[in-house]
Amino acid sequence: MDTNFKPDFNVYTVIEYTKGKEKKARWLQIGAAWANKDGEGINVQLDALPIDGKLVLRVPKAKEEPETKE
Repeated sequence: MDTNFKPDFNVYTVIEYTKGKEKKARWLQIGAAWANKDGEGINVQLDALPIDGKLVLRVPKAKEEPETKE
């Protein structure tokens, strides 16, 4: 697996918690994933393991360029 290029997916674990009476969720990126060239699988590289065993794969969003002042 060549991991020198941009991943097709970011891998997250979602940590749910309660703050007061409000339910919240914290998304923690724990890895990256690349689709196989034949389209029949995905290679996942994890930097950490989720406590609950669940992973969420999301397509990376383009980062916004900072505005420049003229």
